[in-house]
Amino acid sequence: MDLRVAITGHVDHGKSTLIGRLLYDTGSLADGRAEEIIASSERRGLAVEWSFAVDAAQEERDQAITIETTRVWMHYGGRRIVIIDTPGHREFIRNMMSGAADADAGILVIDALEGIADQTYRHAYLLRLLDVPEIIVAVNKIDAVDNPEERFAQISRDIRSVLETAGKPLRAIVPLSARDGDNVVNRSERTAWYAGPTLIDVLVSLHPVAPLADRPLRFEVADVYRFSDEERISVGNVVAGTIAPGDRVRIAPSGATTRVRGIKRWPEDPSPALAGQAVGLTFDDPVFIDRGDIVTHADRPPLAATSSFDGVFFWLSDAPPRVGETLAIKIARAEVAVTVVGIDETIDLGILDKVQPDESSKHSAFALRLRAARTVAAETGARCVLLRNGEVVGGGKLSTVEAASSRPDNVVPQGHLISSETRAHRNGYRGLVAWLTGLPGSGKSTIAMAVERELFARGYFVYVLDGDNVRSGLNRDLGFTREGRQENIRRVGEVAALFADAGAIVITGTISPHAADRATARAAAALGAFHEIYVRASVDTCATRDVKGHYAKARAGELPDFTGVSAPYEEPEHPDLVVDTNASTIEASVSSVVEYLIRAATAREALLSYSI
Repeated sequence: MDLRVAITGHVDHGKSTLIGRLLYDTGSLADGRAEEIIASSERRGLAVEWSFAVDAAQEERDQAITIETTRVWMHYGGRRIVIIDTPGHREFIRNMMSGAADADAGILVIDALEGIADQTYRHAYLLRLLDVPEIIVAVNKIDAVDNPEERFAQISRDIRSVLETAGKPLRAIVPLSARDGDNVVNRSERTAWYAGPTLIDVLVSLHPVAPLADRPLRFEVADVYRFSDEERISVGNVVAGTIAPGDRVRIAPSGATTRVRGIKRWPEDPSPALAGQAVGLTFDDPVFIDRGDIVTHADRPPLAATSSFDGVFFWLSDAPPRVGETLAIKIARAEVAVTVVGIDETIDLGILDKVQPDESSKHSAFALRLRAARTVAAETGARCVLLRNGEVVGGGKLSTVEAASSRPDNVVPQGHLISSETRAHRNGYRGLVAWLTGLPGSGKSTIAMAVERELFARGYFVYVLDGDNVRSGLNRDLGFTREGRQENIRRVGEVAALFADAGAIVITGTISPHAADRATARAAAALGAFHEIYVRASVDTCATRDVKGHYAKARAGELPDFTGVSAPYEEPEHPDLVVDTNASTIEASVSSVVEYLIRAATAREALLSYSI
């Protein structure tokens, strides 16, 4: 069975050199390749540069860095070892993440002269994030230090501490010289003080995790070809397990079950499909299957159908994630809009410790709470990436998946026969949610009602969900505790999303003091349909408008948990529109909101689909 080993480390610490030396010392280089490397090194005036065995691109040779992930194969002791050379430079960490994603073990290379570097912390955390089972540390260039035994002991202590902090066990630490071959395959006389195994001894002692074919079935649907009402072929990849005609399977996230009628290949071959194969499937029943769905065996525990999950993500953008922002997530073949509803912690990967998020977030790790715009199939530990405007900004895995199993089994959401696009085409505008937020007395309800009247006069289907009105009916069972406020906003957000899907411009006037709750409301709506409007006014200004006397009672201590006085209000960081009623008249504020909403509902891009 192949052993997959990812080699990573800080730039210039000698990863590629180590791979080249492994290939040379195990006799895995092609005939004449060693002579070519020696001649190429001499032409450049270098000592033998074994990294040339893997750094195939001229740009990599000239800059002496690894840019792309490279896989090479070597044979030793009757087994094949797949070596994955992953980039160490901080700008190429995207490639390192993909390269190490399926590794059975990781070799972390450290320069004996330089010791622990910034990237060492990041790579250690990434190896944990990617669940690489075994970690080996290669202390390279041990021949170049004055007191190698003492230096090796010091680095061993340091790296053990780093890996313990990152939560990764350590298999072995080996002192070596990749250039000269010390302790790579052959034991070195220059390190007589070292009694441990050589690097190759450690590698051959490792056992790969269970073969993919022995794992539970995971068939990721990439597309569905419809040749007729009777014949639909779901094409995709068997990423784990085995599937055969006659197997009873379950489709996630819908939960529908059926039986495999046939396997489509070219040339035609009815035999079972194994992990790693791309095939087409046909089924006995006309079940609905779409891109991003996952097929599993029906007798195995089903994948969770979920729209809420937590994940830990290595961040690749200078702009940190924000509570309330909408991103896209890719899980297997599914891509769906998600809203960041919470940031539980930020980890500085330079020190592997929790910090407060700041403007310089690149190469930090974030523990995020996410809510998807629609239900997807997911499981704890699933690897995924986050995108912002089509660019990858984070990669990681799901740490918690909240299954939608709390919903009664007999409740199955029905798809409308009239699409949002059809409604928008007939109406001439797209339904949306205008979420007015601000302190009590800031003018939300007054503005919302006036905007409703103006839009109605212009022929729009518009309705206001006012905070007090909703609490007198739909939410009259809720109090004003943190949990009560949270559920109040969730319900209003869900109802508003239904109105918008029906083609209405729905305006909400709620205090919604917490950014995370507003993010939940945004997540309920279709992508692009939610517009946060901050009705800004100072506490003193609001108090002068308070005909109900709430501010006076709150300041006297008679009204606990009153927003702006005895309870906090989190101002929106990036609202779609700000209406400052401190400085503007009601008429001007209403005009500003009306103009904004008409532009948002009738813009050309608004008439396109909101969903990804």
